[in-house]
Amino acid sequence: MFKRILVAVDGSKTSLKALDKAIDLQKLIPEAEIYILCVYKHHSLFEASLSIGRPADMDIPDKVLSEYAKGVVNHAKELAKEHGATKVRGFVKAGRPSRVIIKFAQDKEADLIVVGTKGTNSDKDGMFLGSVSHRVASHAKCPVLVV
Repeated sequence: MFKRILVAVDGSKTSLKALDKAIDLQKLIPEAEIYILCVYKHHSLFEASLSIGRPADMDIPDKVLSEYAKGVVNHAKELAKEHGATKVRGFVKAGRPSRVIIKFAQDKEADLIVVGTKGTNSDKDGMFLGSVSHRVASHAKCPVLVV
């Protein structure tokens, strides 16, 4: 059924619920592999230079965000293994999250994308879906499970 399950994580509670569902699916399909992906927004050097307050030893935003994303993925991988997942790989990419998730799923030939309803950037605006999960569900070429 599913050979490659892509789960998008951003550290939010709903993305970790999505990870739990991906693990549950893998338990039903032991040969399936879970791909954990965290996408961070790319910031150019120009954008970084526009900051009002710049410390003398300023880190480039991409470097900081990339390190944060790696931490999110590593934490998710640890949780997955603690909960019985066997085949788990982690990835970090830069870009617009919905586009990167969809392209990554196509490139890796994912059979299923699992995402949380809302991520860390969602406001409590009463909407059922966040913008990323809505775009992924609307434009992905494979099935999408929104948790």
